[in-house]
This record gives sequence, C-alpha cells and structure tokens, in this order.
Amino acid sequence: MSFQIQRIHEKDDAIVALQPLANGQKVAIASSEWTVRETIPAKHKFAARNFADGEKVTMYGVTVGRTKGLVPSGALFTTENLVHAADPFIAESGAQTWTPPDVTRWSDRTFAGYRRSDGSSGTANLWLVVPLVFCENRNIAVMQSALNRALGYHKSSPYEAFARDLVTQWGRHPHADALEEINLLDGTLSPNRPLFPNVGGIKFLQHTFGCGGTRQDSDALCALIAGYLNNPNVAGATILSLGCQHAQINVLEREIALQNPRFDKPLAIFEQQKAHSESDMLQKAMRATFAGVAEANGFEREPCPISDLTIGVKCGGSDGFSGISANPVVGRLSDLLCASGGASVLSEFPELCGAEQDLCRRCVTPELAQRFAQLMAEYDAQAHACGSGFDMNPSPGNIRDGLITDAIKSAGAATKAGTAPIIDVLDYGAPVVRRGGVSLLYAPGNDVECTTAMAASGCNLILFTTGLGTPTGNPISPTLKIATNSELAGRMPDLIDFDAGPMIRGERSLNDLAEDLLELSLLTASGQFVPKAVSLGQDDFIPWKRGVSL
Repeated sequence: MSFQIQRIHEKDDAIVALQPLANGQKVAIASSEWTVRETIPAKHKFAARNFADGEKVTMYGVTVGRTKGLVPSGALFTTENLVHAADPFIAESGAQTWTPPDVTRWSDRTFAGYRRSDGSSGTANLWLVVPLVFCENRNIAVMQSALNRALGYHKSSPYEAFARDLVTQWGRHPHADALEEINLLDGTLSPNRPLFPNVGGIKFLQHTFGCGGTRQDSDALCALIAGYLNNPNVAGATILSLGCQHAQINVLEREIALQNPRFDKPLAIFEQQKAHSESDMLQKAMRATFAGVAEANGFEREPCPISDLTIGVKCGGSDGFSGISANPVVGRLSDLLCASGGASVLSEFPELCGAEQDLCRRCVTPELAQRFAQLMAEYDAQAHACGSGFDMNPSPGNIRDGLITDAIKSAGAATKAGTAPIIDVLDYGAPVVRRGGVSLLYAPGNDVECTTAMAASGCNLILFTTGLGTPTGNPISPTLKIATNSELAGRMPDLIDFDAGPMIRGERSLNDLAEDLLELSLLTASGQFVPKAVSLGQDDFIPWKRGVSL
C-alpha cells in the first residue's frame, strides 16, 4: 500500500488521500498513476477516472454515491459533485462462508470478572439507582449527592479547584477583566477510597421518559431498564417509582422475567405515592442502597473465559480514516472474539446503508436476513416520511473530514463487525442470547441512544472508534475509545485509550493492532486498565424514543 493514497478495494474508483496532496502532484498505486488536479486534503477522496454526470462511484467495493456533473480523473470528490447513492439489495443469506482466524494464542486466556448466578460474567461490579419516570429525577440526584460522598464514590473534579480560584480572584478584584488566565486543570479526577472497594460505584440514571408518551414508549423503557438490571456488570439496583406513571413496577417485573427467568439479583423498589413523605421514602431507599452495596461488596474478581465477553462495536465523531484504520482493527478483534466463542454487537442501522447486501449474505438463516432487510426498509421509510433520509446522516464534522455521503460512512462503519457470521438480529435493547458470532442490534446512529441500547442488550464492554474525538461513555459498560489517527490521539489524550493511527502510516499491521486492542480489552475487563470515559465519569444514558433518529 502507498502511504500517500489507498485504494481500499480493487474495484474502487474513489481513492483515499492518506496525506495532503498538492495540485499537480503525481501519485501511484501498483501500475496505476494519477495527476492530482487540485489540493486533496488528507482523509478525502479523488476520482480514479473520468466520470460522466450520474455515474456510480465505488468504494469498499460497493456503490457510495453518484456524480453530479462531470468529474475528471484526479479531481476532489465533494458534496457539490457527489451525492449519496447505494445499490438495492435482496434478503438472501448463506452466500458467504467464514474461515475463522487462528485463535490458538487466546484459547486459554481469561479475564478477571465477576461471576453471576445465571452463568454470565461482569467486567464491572456496580449498583444501579434508576427511576421509572422522570418525576423521580430530583430524588435520584439527591441520593447521588449524598451517597456518593458518604461512600467514597464522589470524584473531586479539578474544575472545583478552578472555580474556587475564580472566587478568590473575584474577592481580590471584583472585575471580569481582572480574572487571570490560570490553568489548574490536568484532565484527571482525584483518587478516591470507597468504603466498599469491590463495588466500582453506584450508577444513578436519569431520563425524561416513563409517562406522557405512548404505552409502547413506557413499555420500551421498562424493557431497557430490565436489560440494564440483567447486564452482568450490575450486581443489584434501587428503583424509584412515583406510582401513577405508565411505566409501572409490574411492567418492569414482567420484562425482567421475559429477559431472564433466572434473574435473582437484589432489587429495592420504592413508590413515592405510597410513602408517608418524600423524606421517608428517600431514607428507606438510601438505607436499602447502602445495604445492597455492602452485599455486592462480597463479589470478587475471578478467572472468566474470553467467551464471556460481549462487546458492542460503535463509531462516533467519525472521519475519513475511520473505515480504513480503527474500524477494521475493531472488526478484526470482533473476529478473534467470535472465533473464541464470544459475542459482538453491531448497531446504528442508519449507518449500514449500502452495506446491507454483504450483511444479509453473512446471516446464518434466511429468516435473519429477511428480518434485517425489513428493519432497514422500515427505518428508511420512517425517515422519508419525516422529510429526511439516511442520506442526511453524515454530520458537518463527518463531511468536513471526508465522509461526504452516508454510503461512504456506512461502508466504513460496517467494517467494525469484521467478517464473522451474523447469528441474530435483535430489537432495540433485546438481550444477546447467541454467541460465537455477530448480532445486529436495531438502533439509531445517535451515539448515546445506541450505546444505551448496547448495554441493555448485555454488552459488558464497548469499543468506540472516533476520528474527531468524543467524550461519550456508558454508566455500566466500560467504553474504550479508539482513535483513527495519531494526531487525534496526541491532541486529546484525556479522551483516547488506543491509537490505530500507526496503520495509516504502515508502521503496524491490522492484525497486530487488533491483538494489542484485544489485550487492552482483557485488561479493561479485569479492572486493570481504566478507560478515560470511566475515569471522567462519562455516564451517558439516553433511551431511544421510537422514531427517526439518524
């Protein structure tokens, strides 16, 4: 591979610039040579031939757009001369065979996890406090402030010291222009010594759901919460209910039983409208939470097989390198994990547009291929009914950094799932029940709505690739952030855990980086490496209200 440019697939007629290319510069791959007609920024694409108006453009071996006007060889593709387009697909399956990678090296590997009675293993040991309705958010916040400080889970932020310094300066000189430019921030949080060290924390969730919407929305919320309770990273939970909302306690209990008939984790449930007072309920809820955390402290890490890992693969803040560095590295790791008996979860359906045919062929049964195709068609129809479409998925940041059509973005995004068979197609937040392959999870491209669903489906670890940088994390599933390029990794070390940039420069191979990332994943699953999103307390939780969210 040239380290100036890359042709991802032999059929491609859009070439990726790995470095900035100057007007008039000659570049070549194998026997093909081009003269660049204009400045081509790194991550962007140029035409490998002369295009007439309306011709298909190919990347990753699939259609990623159609030209708008004449585009000469060597010209930069932009939103002015290239529009989104994808090939139609049919719901056929079984056309591809999979040769698993050699996983001899990983055959006896384990991670230090928390074994649960249903046979699953957690990479964390957490207590959850969650409301069934938004009316309880204030009570959740009150409990969070009180319990986290008392039990030693509160993390003192450097911003507190920064704010105190501003107050001190104001006391000396009460004028805004007198505030000094003093940087007290080092991007870290002070260490804490919790009372119960075997419990990684109490996670307090807040949301805006549970009532006022449709019954389907509240039922979906209960199913989502049931998934969080069922996740092996959760030891038990405290549930707050108002009493009159749509999301009733019995609905939650029904969803728990449907997802896991063997569920036996401790749950402390409190309904405010049955309490003598708010103070009475909060005191009882805090007492029960304290007792639950003390009980959960009895769990200790022990060896768990690598097959107990369920990894969600996600991208956000993507750039033109996402599909040729970080995403393929995660995809190779996904193959290693699936070949070892573990599970991988690919989601964000609006970012699979154009990759449907390959995914259908990887489905192990025609029924799965049909289900995936139907969900994609329904989602696309809903988007168009609202005057939108998958073509509107790329954000301004995506476009600025080379992802100028949704099909380009999608073809690169799909590489996160490697090449392993697709063994299940799940509804939003439904539990992963099959292992040794990839499950497709119905969810939007929105980063947090998607990762929220992955944790509910049982992902005990999330691998999140980014080319632009994002602080996204999850309350219960440790989230590793993988940079597509070394410039980002160097510029945002407070957010990035792993750099896939050496692959762009030809310094490291795809397989070597994937194995390094798997090693880091095992360290994370064992609690020996703390991802930046975890240390920053990035506990993002946004349920998806069914509808169009790209």
